[in-house]
Formats: sequence, structure tokens, C-alpha cells
Amino acid sequence: MPMTTMADCIFLNTRAETFIAACRAAIGTANVLTEATDKSRFEHDFWNQYRGRAAAVVRPCTAIEVAQIVTLATTNGVTLVPQAGNTGLVNGGIPDQSGRQIVLSVERLNRIRTVDPAGDYLIAEAGCILDSVQTTAAQANRLFPLAMGSSGSCRIGGNIATNAGGLNVLRHGMTRDLILGLEVVLPNGQILDLLKSLRKDNTGYDLKQLFIGSEGTLGIITAAALRLVAMPRERVTLWLAVNTPADAVALFKTFRDEFGELISAFELICSDGVEIALSGLQGARRPVAAAYPWHVLVEVAWTFESGLRPRVEAVLEDLISRGLCADGAIAESEAQWANMWRLREGQSESASKLGYILRGDISVAIARIPELLGWITNWQAGLAARNIRVLPFGHVGDGNLHVNFLLAREHDEDLHNELLNALHDEVDRLAGSVSAEHGVGRAKLRAVAQRKPSAASDLARLLKQTLDPQNIFNPGIVLEEKEAHL
Repeated sequence: MPMTTMADCIFLNTRAETFIAACRAAIGTANVLTEATDKSRFEHDFWNQYRGRAAAVVRPCTAIEVAQIVTLATTNGVTLVPQAGNTGLVNGGIPDQSGRQIVLSVERLNRIRTVDPAGDYLIAEAGCILDSVQTTAAQANRLFPLAMGSSGSCRIGGNIATNAGGLNVLRHGMTRDLILGLEVVLPNGQILDLLKSLRKDNTGYDLKQLFIGSEGTLGIITAAALRLVAMPRERVTLWLAVNTPADAVALFKTFRDEFGELISAFELICSDGVEIALSGLQGARRPVAAAYPWHVLVEVAWTFESGLRPRVEAVLEDLISRGLCADGAIAESEAQWANMWRLREGQSESASKLGYILRGDISVAIARIPELLGWITNWQAGLAARNIRVLPFGHVGDGNLHVNFLLAREHDEDLHNELLNALHDEVDRLAGSVSAEHGVGRAKLRAVAQRKPSAASDLARLLKQTLDPQNIFNPGIVLEEKEAHL
């Protein structure tokens, strides 16, 4: 951990101490954490790959309290790092190493304010855990479609701030597509009330979109009106074995032709990833009889009570008879359904037991997925000699692949740049994106900055400077510090 400098001491003894004392008066001493043991869980990410130091952690419980803290931060010239569930993967929600930043946790803003099944929306505060939002929607016989492996710990504010993707993007879109309205605290301490539940509001700029995906750099989200959909009554989940990524893309076209918007997920997993999950997850079982080079997990659902299963069975039988897939299985129970999804979701958990996971999150056009994966297959043949394994998997239906590298725990940090630069260069060649759903944070600052058109970077800087002229909110995130303020 870096040594505390004289500048740190002066900062902590003046502006920070004044700010902390004022926060204690505003939101209570118990909600202003300064002891190392109390701050610790807010200073590192879920996988413990990134770690920072906070001067303090403040935990407001209302939008008004958030506004008070922001006003105090502006007055005292301290910077705030908004934090929700702290499950992000790009080092965007934890403090830097300076020991000067204040973490503003929204975990106590955790109330569901409104549920309206007739209007198909609910209003949740930013600290609500995604699982809780989904449960509340289900109790009203509705579905909140955002779904991901971290749903038991990630929070709505963070999902929105990073424009999270997840498993249902194919059918329901990114988080951005599920937001009807927002309540946001601006850097000047004002509460911006955009918390409408309207499907149509064509009165000029859609200001809420500024804050979705901005990673806490333009405003602190305190509540959101979330779009709900009808709860599916029949769901069919399949596990298909294929020999090549091209076969998987061909299968996707076939399923699109047959089932259209009924497909909620279409996931591709490499054989190595499946085998690692099988060995690392207790009780996990292979859904089909043998190992195959690639596996596809498909989920189809509709609101009718029956009739979907026979249609899916007929399509599967035809696919196998035509040799478009080598083998396949349909989940016959909730246990089999859970096992399939556990193999998909448990790869990183299992791989982390074997070494260090370096994560890549990229997207290309669906038609170019086989080309990208062919390049990766050739590349990893050389990497294997260096004890590096490449584990590609992801969302074929929306072109988003996660390319994870399994490295030795003890390795040269320069290896990260080498691997990611090579991957990103190939993604550039295929006209893709180096960040599909995880965001930018600090981890992808340079990679994104190098690829953004200058006009887009200039406009982003102008937005930041206009809304946050003192650079109070999450400095050094999304935009490099030298870019954020001229």
C-alpha cells in the first residue's frame, strides 16, 4: 500500500476532516465510516483484483441526504466515488490509491417506492439489489428482465450507471432500454426529477440518457422507474452441442426464423470452459452425453401456458437430423435448468480457483463471430506454450463475447496489456467494440480513448465540464483526467 505523503496529511487534516465532520452532522456518525476495518469492503472489487484507499465512506439513505453530501463535497473540494453493489469488472466504482477520495455508497437507498403492474413499471431506489427488484416484480406477476450472475449482490444504481447488459439483452435490450425515468443528484447538489413512467414523452432532449452508462461521472442516480413485462408462463431451455462457431451462428439464424422475439438467450461456451466448470462446481453435470468443441445454451419463452415445448422439440429433431447440431438436450426440470445455467455462469468462479482471470468484454457483428473465434483459436495455440488458456464465451444473439484469459497467479503485469492489446486490435479490424457491457472504468480508459472519434471525445469532455466543472464526481473514470478538464 502506498505511503501516506505530507500532502495526504494536509488534505486529511483540512478539507477532508471538515467534510467528514459536516457529513456526520448531516447523516449521523454511524453512516460516516473512517476506520480501516469499516472501509475495507468498499475499497476493493468483488473479485479482489482492484484495490484503492478511501478517506471515508458515507452512506446516505435518501436523495435529500445525497444532495446534502454532494453540496458539502463541492464546498470543501473533495471528490466522490459513487458506489452501488461494487460488482463491476472495470475498476470504476472503487476509490483510487490516493487516500483522498470519498466513497458515496447508495446501499441504504434500498426502498421500492411504487409497483404498478397495470402500468408495467416499478420505482426502485438505487441501492435495491437486483434480486429484490426481480422478486418484487414477480410478486406482482411481472418480470423485470435484467438478469446476470451477480443479481444477488449488484444494485440497480450500478446497473444503470454502467448500462449493464446481462443474459436477456437479445429479447429485452440493455439496461438503457428498461429505464422509463430517473431521479439524479447533480454535481451542484440539485435533485433532477426525471422520474416519470411514461412510454412517450417527446418534449425535447431525453436527459435521463446522459446518466445511463456514465458510470457516476455526471450525476448520482438515486432512483429509477423500471419497465416491467408480462411474466412468461412457459419456458423451454436447451443445451446444444456444435462443432464450430459457424454452426452456432447458423443455429441462431434458424432459431430466429422459427421463434423470432421469443428467444431470450442464446449463449455460446467453449469446451474448455465447460470442462473447467464441471470440475470446479460441485454436483454439476454434463447436459449431453459427451464433450464437444462448442456448446450453445438457448432459452425460449412466451406468455401462453403451453404449446411451446412441442414446437421446440420439432425444431431440435430437425436440426439434429440435418446435422446442424451434434447433440442436444431440453431441461426437464428446474434442477436441470439450473444445472445448465450454472455451467454457463460458473466458469469464472471455477477458473479463478486455477489462477488469475484477465477479462475481455468485446462485441462484433454476429456474422463475424466465427471469424473472431477462429482467430482466437489460432492465437491460443501459441499462448498454450506460455501456460495461458483462453476461454471465450458469451451472447451470440447480440454479438457480445467475453474472452477470459486464465493466467498463472504470479505473472508479469505487462502481460495484461499484451493480451488485451492483441485482442482489441483484432476487434478493431472486425469493426467491433472493446467494451460491450462492462463499461470503461479505469481498466479500459486508454483502450477506449485510443479508439473514440475526436468529435465524440470532445463532446464527452464538454458534457463533463458543463455538468461537473469542479470534477467532483468519479474523476479519472470513463475520461482520463487530462481529458476531463482542459
